[in-house]
Amino acid sequence: MISHKKYIKRCLQIAKNGIGTSRPNPSVGAVVVLNDKIIGEGFTSPYGGNHAEVNAINSVKNKLLLKEATIYVTLEPCSHYGKTPPCADLIVKHQLKTVVIGCVDSNSLVAGKGIERLKKAGINVVVGVLEEECKLHHKRFFTVQDKKRPYIVLKWAETNDGFIAPLTKDEQKPVWISNPYSQQLVHKYRSKEHAILVGTNTVIADNPKLNVRSWFGENPIRIVLDRTLKVSKDLAVFDDSVKTIVITENKCADNNGKLTFFEVIDFSKNLAFQICEILQKHNIQSVIIEGGTQTIQTFIDENLWDEAKVFVGATIFKQGVKAPIFNKKNYKEINIKTDVLKIYTND
Repeated sequence: MISHKKYIKRCLQIAKNGIGTSRPNPSVGAVVVLNDKIIGEGFTSPYGGNHAEVNAINSVKNKLLLKEATIYVTLEPCSHYGKTPPCADLIVKHQLKTVVIGCVDSNSLVAGKGIERLKKAGINVVVGVLEEECKLHHKRFFTVQDKKRPYIVLKWAETNDGFIAPLTKDEQKPVWISNPYSQQLVHKYRSKEHAILVGTNTVIADNPKLNVRSWFGENPIRIVLDRTLKVSKDLAVFDDSVKTIVITENKCADNNGKLTFFEVIDFSKNLAFQICEILQKHNIQSVIIEGGTQTIQTFIDENLWDEAKVFVGATIFKQGVKAPIFNKKNYKEINIKTDVLKIYTND
């Protein structure tokens, strides 16, 4: 008997290749199987390109084989016209025998309509294979669809004695707490998220580029909290190398460059919630919040976060800027040479 789980696992493996490039579309994985053998596979192309099902079907050289084949997908095939035609229609056109789906798409444009389209065409449909694993893989997409906000990742590094930064420093650049291996991993994390957010003090103190350097991937959209527009326009975040959104309460703010945008909010109340509204307005699917303590604490206090990655280094400061107050007890722990990475999820 053919194991559906085996092929959905393969779909999940290849779907990872599209994370960071397919957005705002979900990064779906698809595998075409005949006689317990993979004859085609694909994942979602960068936005505007083919969906996973199209790439998988296109990779099958002999299209006559499709009539007896099964296609496995992590997410329900779409049934509407967007940048590309409906994937459900393509599956029907080639008369695939069976479609095995990991999880149903909660997008109101799909939400079971793709499954209905396939069944009406006489195709055998199996739904819910490794459903939780597929939902976890599509966590960014589902958060946007179901919660109407981006998927939020908190990230910071703290010393072994609980500080996130020194009280003073001589140069306008970061003081590294984590080791080079952890720093590279942070750039991998950045490459997977749609945007990166920091506060005023972090930009002024460190002059960060907020880009992807030690990993392959697209630079995230930069989000800078600058309540009174204190950040100098000479700093790296205003180099116009990538879209940058400055969130302020200064109503006189004007665009600084072609890729810099200003959004006005009220900093005196529900700050994290208002930030999420701005990110939703700009169709941002996920954001990694890298600091500093005050900014991260805002999201913790309003309970607006999904995942937290805390790097604990071997460094000791004895005094400095305290790390965010975080009372979650359950986490997954990973040793990275001299560092410990603690990964929390907000259930």
